[in-house]
Amino acid sequence: MTSVSPAVTKATTAGRMTALALATLAFAVNFWAWALLSPLGPVYKELLGLSATAVSVLVAVPVIVGSLGRMVLGALTDRYGGRLVFGVASLVGVAPVLFLAFAESYPALLAGGLVLGITGATFAIGVPFVNAWFPPERRGLALGVFGMGNIGTAISGFVTPWLAGQWGRAAPFLVVAAALALTGLVFLLAGRNAPGTAPAAELFLTRFMHAARLRTTRELAAMYALTFGGFVAFGVYLPLYLKAEYGLTTADAAARAAGFVLLATLARPVGGWLADRMGGEKVLSAVLAVVVVCAIVVSFAPVMLLATPGFLVMAAALGLGNGAIFALLGRGIPGSMVGSATGVVGAAGGLGGFLPPIVMGLIFQATGSYSIGLMLLAMVAFGAFVYSWFILRQRARPPAPGQPGQPDQ
Repeated sequence: MTSVSPAVTKATTAGRMTALALATLAFAVNFWAWALLSPLGPVYKELLGLSATAVSVLVAVPVIVGSLGRMVLGALTDRYGGRLVFGVASLVGVAPVLFLAFAESYPALLAGGLVLGITGATFAIGVPFVNAWFPPERRGLALGVFGMGNIGTAISGFVTPWLAGQWGRAAPFLVVAAALALTGLVFLLAGRNAPGTAPAAELFLTRFMHAARLRTTRELAAMYALTFGGFVAFGVYLPLYLKAEYGLTTADAAARAAGFVLLATLARPVGGWLADRMGGEKVLSAVLAVVVVCAIVVSFAPVMLLATPGFLVMAAALGLGNGAIFALLGRGIPGSMVGSATGVVGAAGGLGGFLPPIVMGLIFQATGSYSIGLMLLAMVAFGAFVYSWFILRQRARPPAPGQPGQPDQ
């Protein structure tokens, strides 16, 4: 378990709240940038005459790059501190956003989306940055609040189509580029690393391999691939799904998808708070059971009156699960390796969001239905529930008198 350094106990409340607010704001802006292509997917489909699979690849490319980039940015944060890495990464993100503002071909959009992925990788910076400011018993809530930066995806769903409709397709990209530049500068000038934060001395590969070998890291990576992967997958693909399955307009479908993301985002700190008090394993088991039921319901493409609560309850469950997972990570990983472990777990979550949109696109193109893809989600969620209930939850119980605890790796 992570020990509490004397410096953490000396951190002022004002310092903690400032660091948390700054990190959450920076994360939200970067996530808005990361999600710029998804709300415009139907526009690009009509403008360039793209197939459903081509659009799925377009919106998924930033996801996979953002996922793999988390391993690098998490390790860099362990080495150089969140203040420097968050500030520089935000400034670097300006370049692909400006490029995409004027991209007019499918290859150019793919190239811009590839580099845009760095904005999604910033999640791995914020977790160790925030984690270092708070003692273990408060990390679940703090990391859950930071995770609300996911709201950037909802902002993109609501605002990006509106800006594009009012002032042209380049407008949302120009607005986000300015926001990223301002965020990067503010983080470099006003951001502070937690008191007593010391740079990791080990080489990147050594830290990464050590973190990846921890049993806790591997288990949480698998769970996050489902909970956050589901959040990302629905966030980027739900507009296309709703438009195809229910005949909604582009604006209506994007707004409903944004509502899904918003609810999942608001549930995240609640999941962390509940994990601080009830145990992350119990919370995770419960929400996975809910995901199974909701996925089965929506797989039958019921009337909108039933599909809407099905998707919204699933959104809340995924958000609660995301919060619980990082409460477990903040307590179960040594402080010097939180960035590297977050990179591994975060990469798994991003990859979990990369494959489903492509699979859904292929299934829809082959069968004209999304039911098979949603039933696959239900099956995977059921397997995760079984593991969480019978392995994670049981292992979290205090050992009986005379029985040794189980090793973490």
